[in-house]
Amino acid sequence: MLKKSILTLITLFSLLLFSGCFNDDANDMLSSKEHVLTTLGGKQIVIKQDGEDFFLSSQKDKLVIFDIFATWCPPCQASATHLSSLQKKYKEDILIIGVTIEKPERTNEGALVNDKLNKFRLKYNARYTMVNSEENSKLSNAIVKALEMGERYPIPILTMYKNGKYINHYVGAVQEEFVESDIKRALNK
Repeated sequence: MLKKSILTLITLFSLLLFSGCFNDDANDMLSSKEHVLTTLGGKQIVIKQDGEDFFLSSQKDKLVIFDIFATWCPPCQASATHLSSLQKKYKEDILIIGVTIEKPERTNEGALVNDKLNKFRLKYNARYTMVNSEENSKLSNAIVKALEMGERYPIPILTMYKNGKYINHYVGAVQEEFVESDIKRALNK
């Protein structure tokens, strides 16, 4: 009787293990997803994901830079001024999107509250697109997964895509000149 119970448990465990592997592979094979983000101004931006590629169909040929950050993070705070400078300098060629990892705050009625992000924007001169929505964490997790950084990742993460194709990424504080060098290379300037 004990042997039969052990054999049954081993069989069930094997089926669950196989099923889990199969489901993970099936999820990875999904060809595309959309992440609908909401800017501080209430505008929606649709980021399309195709495997490990991320792009905005409305911004063809622009270099899209995702800044995955938090308002309380000192390196993230230091990066804001540099990113603003680059957005201003290359305004026709790049789009920087600040994607906070912080959970969106809501009013009792369910409306998004952007107080924390607006204070961050003013204090650190963050003059680029910032988004605050439930999709932020899904997008940042998808980008981090594509970069193979694991579930617990450091911030800030700055990652660049041109027409959806990965260009480069940085982790932690980075000097503006390094980012600008990659921007010029991606734009053939």
